[in-house]
Amino acid sequence: MLQQYFITAYDFTDSEALNRRMAARPAHLEGARKLKQSNNFIIGGAILSPEGKMIGSSLFMQFQNEEELQQWEKEEPYVTEKVWDKIEIKPFRVAEV
Repeated sequence: MLQQYFITAYDFTDSEALNRRMAARPAHLEGARKLKQSNNFIIGGAILSPEGKMIGSSLFMQFQNEEELQQWEKEEPYVTEKVWDKIEIKPFRVAEV
């Protein structure tokens, strides 16, 4: 059984943060599509400020083990391109309703 995770990641807040996000976004979304095909990506999207600006991300993901999760995190464009500043990863279980 795959281990599920709830991931909350908040962007850096410097003046170039949004520009880095937008530059890394195509690679981030392409990675998410591949993770969806491999059944690792459950659902995810941007966290928005009250003004509607993207300021972070929330993801529900699943992996065989902790090593796969760590490998994804190492290769995630929003990590490698310094978009996400604070990342919180918690074990999770999607309710079957």
